[in-house]
Amino acid sequence: MTGDLADSYAPAFDGRLAAGVRPALLIVDVVMAYLAPDSPLYAGVEVALASNIRLATAARSAAVPVVFTNVVYRPDGRDGGLFYRKVPALRAFEAGSPLGAFPPGLQPESGDLVVTKQYPSAFFGTPLAATLNALRVDTLLIGGFSTSGCVRASALDALCHGFVPFVVRDACGDRHASPHEANLFDLQAKYAEVIDEAAATRLLRASA
Repeated sequence: MTGDLADSYAPAFDGRLAAGVRPALLIVDVVMAYLAPDSPLYAGVEVALASNIRLATAARSAAVPVVFTNVVYRPDGRDGGLFYRKVPALRAFEAGSPLGAFPPGLQPESGDLVVTKQYPSAFFGTPLAATLNALRVDTLLIGGFSTSGCVRASALDALCHGFVPFVVRDACGDRHASPHEANLFDLQAKYAEVIDEAAATRLLRASA
C-alpha cells in the first residue's frame, strides 16, 4: 500500500465500526480443497488454518457460537449455477469428495453449527442470517478461505444483514499475497473492520 493510495481513501473511507455484545465466529470454507497440495484449489494457507484452530478454541472457551461453512454440489453442478460454470475447479466440492472435508485439526464439535452453501457468501441461499438472529448475535469474527472470494463475500453480506463484520487477518488466506492484501485493504475501507488474531482473541474473552 502506497501513501498515495491511503491518502486517496482517507477522506471518504475513514469510518469505524464498534463490536456489539454478542459475537460469533464464522469459519468460511476451511476445508481440504485449499490445504491438500494435489488439489486444484490448493492455496498454501496452513498458517491461516492454525489461526482458525486457535480462534475456535478461544470461542468455545468463551461460549461464543462457532459457525463453519462448507461447499457441496450435486454431481452435475446444477445447484451451483453460473458460479460453478465460471470456476471449473469447484468440481472439487462435488458430494462425497474428500476435498470438501474439514481438516483433521479443525472439525466441528458438538454445539457448533455447519452451514452448507453453493455460492461465495455464507449468507446467500442459506439460513445463516436467521440462525444468527435467533442466537441474538450482533457481531461476526470472520476467517477462512479465500480472502478475495468467499471471505470477502461473506463479510459484505454480514454488513448488509446487520452483523458487524470483523475480518481476522491472520485467519484468512488466499492463493497470492496481492489479492489477499488488496481485499483486506478494501474490506477495511468500506465494509468491515480488519483486525489481527490477538485483537480477535481479546474480543472473544471480553464476551465470556
